[in-house]
Amino acid sequence: MIEPYTALCIQNTNFCVRNKKDIQKNLDLICEVIDHSHYTRIEYPVRLMTIPEAGIQSFVDSQMDWEHKEVAKTLFNTTVPGPETEVLAAKAKEYGAYICGQLRALEPEISDDLYFNIGFIIDPQGQVILKHHKLQVFAPERSCVPHDIWDKWVEKYGTGLDAFYPIARTEIGNIGACICMETSYPETSRGLAVNGAEIIYAPTYIEPYYSRGWHEVQLRARALDNSCYVVAPNSGDWYMTPESKVPTAIHGGNSMIVDYQGQVLSRTTTHGTSYCSAIIDVEALRYWRETTMFGSWLKDLRTEQYKIIYEEPIFPKNLWLDPPPGYGKTAGRMAVLRECVETLRKRGTYVPSLYAQLKQEKKKKATETVGAGKTDSQ
Repeated sequence: MIEPYTALCIQNTNFCVRNKKDIQKNLDLICEVIDHSHYTRIEYPVRLMTIPEAGIQSFVDSQMDWEHKEVAKTLFNTTVPGPETEVLAAKAKEYGAYICGQLRALEPEISDDLYFNIGFIIDPQGQVILKHHKLQVFAPERSCVPHDIWDKWVEKYGTGLDAFYPIARTEIGNIGACICMETSYPETSRGLAVNGAEIIYAPTYIEPYYSRGWHEVQLRARALDNSCYVVAPNSGDWYMTPESKVPTAIHGGNSMIVDYQGQVLSRTTTHGTSYCSAIIDVEALRYWRETTMFGSWLKDLRTEQYKIIYEEPIFPKNLWLDPPPGYGKTAGRMAVLRECVETLRKRGTYVPSLYAQLKQEKKKKATETVGAGKTDSQ
């Protein structure tokens, strides 16, 4: 039996990162918040602590539009496990808790010049027991994902659930990771749940989308979709440059913990450094899953009819095995996404808007005018 326990969302202000010293400042602050979350320890034991995506390294690569392979050699040339996880491992051992976190790091067995966005779990003995490689990124984030090196990835890890949706089966429940933009797609959380997840670590989202309510809608939906707890620490304010006098609320704060029926149990009330906590009752979740006939959805899945949706690919695989021009920076990634939009138009999935038609006509007219001018001058 798993007795109820407390989970924490650590929400830390991000110091501007330009070098490894700056990363250490963020780690120090995270450890300070962990040390001073002591009031929660007068309730149930704290068994799970979670830190935000970008809480350690910030989103400096997308902020500065650094080229992927260059920053992979300098700032993100760490590994998991590595120096950063060692700092957190000491806290895991000190408090007898599991710690979930995230780093951009190399995967030397795969490549020496590509970095991944890696979610990890450290156990109370200080060992890294899970690595989840983020599967979905938006254009300004240039982390490599398994799909970018698909052929190499499946050759090494196969195509089973564990290759893409790994789970840590622990004494406090089965835990998986779904990082930032991954929560915007139901598939990642569903893959984790089908593989046995009971708790989903879902760190960070950004403004202006947090203030629009997108992330809360998605977190609650993913919890309800899969009858999982969702523990979602968001990054706090961010000192955008070394000269910044005050930080900017670019992440929106509002860290939260959601139960397996989609109800928000707890949330932070600030966008700065803070934390929230809630009680996790895995046995109640398990009883809900096996008892309710409405609200626990996995048992109802008629999988054959859903496979059809994904038979035709949309986003191209293997892009880091043979990268198109500029793929290591935002502009190159945006170009790929525009081609994907065109693919959906050609299929009839997207219907061209009136705005697009008017733009096309204007472009055509401008071309004809230029052509006519050349003819006149000739």
